[in-house]
Amino acid sequence: MREVLLAKTAGFCFGVKRAVETVYNEIANSENKKVYTYGPIIHNEEVVADLKSKGVTILEEEAFDNMSSGLSGKVIIRSHGVGRDVYRKLDESGLIVIDATCPFVKKIHKIVDEESAKGNCIVIVGDKNHPEVQGIIGWCNNEPIVIDSMETASKIGEIMEKNVVLVAQTTFNSIKFKELVEFFRKKYYNVCVYNTICNATHDRQEEARELAARVDAMIIIGGKKSSNTQKLYDMSKKQCKNTYYIQTLVDLDLTVIESARRVGITAGASTPKNIIKEVYDSMSELSFEELLKQSEENQTKIKPGSVVEGKIIDVKPDEIVVDIQYKADGIITRNEYSNTPNLDLTTVVNVGDPIKVKVVKTNDGEGQVLLSYKRVAAEKSYAMLEEAFENETVLKAKVTQVVEGGVSVLVEECKVFIPASLVSDVYEKNLSKFMDQEIEFVITEFNPKKRRIIGNRKKLIVAAKAEAAKKLFDSINVGDVVEGTVKNVTSFGAFIDLGGADGLLHISEMSWGRIDDPKSVLKVGDKVKTFIKDINGEKIALSLKFEDANPWVKAAEKYTVGSEVTGKVARMTAFGAFVELEPGVDALLHVSQISNEHVEKPEDVFKIGQEITAKVVDFKQEEKKISLSIKAMLKAEEDVTESEEDVTESGEAVEE
Repeated sequence: MREVLLAKTAGFCFGVKRAVETVYNEIANSENKKVYTYGPIIHNEEVVADLKSKGVTILEEEAFDNMSSGLSGKVIIRSHGVGRDVYRKLDESGLIVIDATCPFVKKIHKIVDEESAKGNCIVIVGDKNHPEVQGIIGWCNNEPIVIDSMETASKIGEIMEKNVVLVAQTTFNSIKFKELVEFFRKKYYNVCVYNTICNATHDRQEEARELAARVDAMIIIGGKKSSNTQKLYDMSKKQCKNTYYIQTLVDLDLTVIESARRVGITAGASTPKNIIKEVYDSMSELSFEELLKQSEENQTKIKPGSVVEGKIIDVKPDEIVVDIQYKADGIITRNEYSNTPNLDLTTVVNVGDPIKVKVVKTNDGEGQVLLSYKRVAAEKSYAMLEEAFENETVLKAKVTQVVEGGVSVLVEECKVFIPASLVSDVYEKNLSKFMDQEIEFVITEFNPKKRRIIGNRKKLIVAAKAEAAKKLFDSINVGDVVEGTVKNVTSFGAFIDLGGADGLLHISEMSWGRIDDPKSVLKVGDKVKTFIKDINGEKIALSLKFEDANPWVKAAEKYTVGSEVTGKVARMTAFGAFVELEPGVDALLHVSQISNEHVEKPEDVFKIGQEITAKVVDFKQEEKKISLSIKAMLKAEEDVTESEEDVTESGEAVEE
């Protein structure tokens, strides 16, 4: 039993099918107007002959130039495209112009037009005699270079232009094109490459190569002037020596494949289905209609809004090409893959990866199907987010955008907005600090119809702090020593974060000594070990005045009545000066005890910080009061002096 394998891409490509259908439609709706094609609409003798039989006239370039004006009817520009001058001539001819140029070819026209206008050197990789290449040349604003092999490329002299721009004939051999690109990039530093080989052509060539490698005989169907069919034959012949190039079944000697157990069939882009069917039916048990039906069933799945599975066949930084088993490949742009700005798609997917996508358009204007990955991902995300909303599930995502009113995060390509008021439990002046951070939040509003999904981070922070506060208050008591971090410093003290609640360390509790400015002692971020002085509801009072450091514990021993002490003037009042004997121990030097002479006020005698020596004249431990006197110390000195004088006088009397 013979197995016959038909390539899925065999036959008309999108551009050819579009051009041929355009001609047949114009014949049907011509209303007795003459229908012309500028050159053969495609390179297939069977199709061209059929069109001629229906009254279509081919306008060849040389003959058209010699024709007199006054033609009437419609002229259809072939799928290969034409140069700019041809459009002008056709417009002047009086004919109604219908452009059936393949969108992929149109794209090349635009590239060479724009790039050559900049003064760049255009290098066209293709057959210089092919009508497609001739048309491309006609859109260049300077003289282009045409090459078709390494041999012709090596003969090019030095290119002095600023930049070299490479484009390819849509049906050119993709492997040869890569080799030529590599050659130019090694030879020149300023090379810009546009890979303009049609995706369908690339797929057709790869499929033919793979199919030819696993069959006993390979049949290539297409017109003798078809460039893309010739390439299919050349590539297949390298894989399978029993490869045959035919136009119709008449050209095939069936005896040459009698011994073949497995036969492969493919066809050029200009080969109609009826010819492929005839060849296939002659050697296959499965009818072509069944095969065609399978193909058409798959085609009907490709419509806007449908979700299909495909395989990635090419990846560029800003574009993904997907095989979706359709007459044209699918394209996923960067914006339709992800909401992440400037994402390099080559870093997230690979050739050969399966992918599920949504069809956005069946024709993006260039014959390709526009697909979206992020819309499928978003729909999946909507279901997940709705469930998270209903269950109050905590989500985590990275902040991708910061605006004046809040921040946005992406949850599997679905945008969630978190208003500024819900970002934190405190006012956040600078939201930009959250950019690129992963944050946790819950969904508190979900309305996918209005594309309104609101996240709330504040709720989690408040809940976490409440739980931490409860845990803290359940574990602390007055007198406990606790460690915390300085959160804020004010004129009256510092707030210490204890891990669940803040405690106030008042200025009066910062030291046994006198503190004028809390900022001179503590700064934000300092780690501080304090003890809890009081708990009043949710208020915690802290202190650094540990009892074992209380200077009054040994003050009675150090400052006995009658002893002389030295200290610094700390502050002054109308009734005297307070002298700091040590941090936490101040003594009062009353204004009446400053001097034997009358002193109006302490400022007349002392300055703040001045060191003085005085006598302790009173000590009250319980009231923590010490009284000093310089006057008492002076009186003692006078008494000693008087006593010495008395002794002297007494001695003199004895001598006398």
